[in-house]
Amino acid sequence: MGIAIPVTLFLLLRLHSLSDLLSIALVTFFSWGVADLLSSILEKPRLKDRSPGRAIREDWERRK
Repeated sequence: MGIAIPVTLFLLLRLHSLSDLLSIALVTFFSWGVADLLSSILEKPRLKDRSPGRAIREDWERRK
């Protein structure tokens, strides 16, 4: 998945330069990381008696 998605986007968008491919790969990697972080923060058991915003703030402070 880490290689297939950027290459597929690169080909579908008909881009030509290596920098375009690397940019797509970097953005995909960053988006994947942010989605993984948010999914770990917003798991159901961790939201017990908390709003999602409050859970994110508390988890962010705990990770500092």
